Amino acid sequence: MTIIKTEFSLALNQVAGERGISPDEVIASIELALVAAYKKEYPGKEEEELIAKLNRETGESKIYKDKKDITPPGFGRIAAQTAKQVILQKIREAEKRTVISHYKGQVGSAIRGRIIRFDGYNAHMDIGKTEAVLPREEQIKGEDYSVNNSLVVYLKEIADDKFGNPRILISRTDPRLIEELFKREVPEISNNTVVIKKTVREPGERAKIAVASIHGAVDPVGACVGQKGVRVQTVTDEFEGKEKIDIIQWNKDDKLFIIAALSPAKVLDVEVDREAKRAKITVDEAQAPLAIGKGGVNVNLASRLTGYALDIVQTKPAAVEKKPKA
Repeated sequence: MTIIKTEFSLALNQVAGERGISPDEVIASIELALVAAYKKEYPGKEEEELIAKLNRETGESKIYKDKKDITPPGFGRIAAQTAKQVILQKIREAEKRTVISHYKGQVGSAIRGRIIRFDGYNAHMDIGKTEAVLPREEQIKGEDYSVNNSLVVYLKEIADDKFGNPRILISRTDPRLIEELFKREVPEISNNTVVIKKTVREPGERAKIAVASIHGAVDPVGACVGQKGVRVQTVTDEFEGKEKIDIIQWNKDDKLFIIAALSPAKVLDVEVDREAKRAKITVDEAQAPLAIGKGGVNVNLASRLTGYALDIVQTKPAAVEKKPKA
């Protein structure tokens, strides 16, 4: 026997197939929506439990109470509108699932986006297939989030909002953003010849990144700086040149690592207390401002990078003894 599919059935199966939606799920959703539409159109008439039945071949809908058909005349028009709304909603939900699935694979990477609106608290960015949210706590203080500004951001996580809808959260302050930018610019990092040990930041001001080489022949700092500083400059340019980046050679010797971490200051002596994770740093009086940095940013970042509390002690240069004239 030849089965002739109706227009409704063909349309339902086509939409379901193209969008990856279960036809049974669509039917069940339409039936629930039909009951709600009936109660809205005929309020107060039926308080008892009602059941809607949708014929998946013809699209004809019926409302039942205690197995009795109570479908009012003209309900077909309401049913058709309801079914259309439900199908459109299911299509939007399926598209959203597809988009979210696409970006789940990009969590932990750097992507470029364009500001489409800023509400004074959150910045919303077009990242290609959808919109992402840059919360205030992930923004660099003083950075311009005007509409149409293009920025590279770190795709931090996908989390549900208070309504249960998935939301893509991005960051401009996460230290991993700098790491991802260096991975793009430095082939030695992408092929694992050079590894990033740790990155710390004061977003918009300064960052320190500790690197090490797997092969002794490769200079990890030189690889990240690049010829004439071109590689580190490219990364810095993503922050409009406002965030200075110090590239530090990681060292398993804590004392040597602390000396490197305090760059660009020149250190005279380091006394390390490994148990207390504290170090006394002696610097020349002229080097103290460099060691401490503006607002303490240099010593604070060096402390976070090395895991040591760092105490800066200044010493005056020894007076040069003048020889008496003959």
